[in-house]
Amino acid sequence: MTALTTEALADGLGIKPQTLRAAICRHQHYYGIRPAKLPNGRLLWPADAIERLMTGANAKPVAEAAPCAN
Repeated sequence: MTALTTEALADGLGIKPQTLRAAICRHQHYYGIRPAKLPNGRLLWPADAIERLMTGANAKPVAEAAPCAN
């Protein structure tokens, strides 16, 4: 299985790695993409995640989005 680190995915998307980590902590996904969590706590993202996010393949309507836990 080919996978991306959080840093590699963030770099490919032009965002900070902490943005991805915060989304996982709050919503358990980043725009519908869920990473695999390794025993050491690191996250591995699907290799096609950048393409899926850029093409909108995982776009969710607002009504289906998970509510923010406050």
